[in-house]
Amino acid sequence: MNKVHTDKAPAAIGPYSQAMVVGKLVYTSGQIPLDPVSGEMVGENVTEQAHQVCKNMKAVLEEAGSSLEHVVKTTCFLADMADFAAFNAVYAEYFTGHPARSCVAVKALPKGALVEVEAVAEKL
Repeated sequence: MNKVHTDKAPAAIGPYSQAMVVGKLVYTSGQIPLDPVSGEMVGENVTEQAHQVCKNMKAVLEEAGSSLEHVVKTTCFLADMADFAAFNAVYAEYFTGHPARSCVAVKALPKGALVEVEAVAEKL
């Protein structure tokens, strides 16, 4: 089991790792739309925030020896299910392999984010 850390994605804001590699699988922690350098929230709407979430996810997966194309499952959390279509439009740009997915609305996300995504990917 190996912990993953990259400065190209936001540091964990709690007692957890950005991701863990176990055998041939990468399990990421949920990514929210924080700027990796400043730690500040990026974007005022779900579209802008989803782009940052996907960029953060890409950085974590690459550090772990994987990629967005090798994601097998995502779990997506939205603060408002009314944002589902806008989120899907951005998600489709990044997760081109069409991994299995769950998408749910939640009452609140860390730091007031509108979207959070976690993933399981195959390690290359």
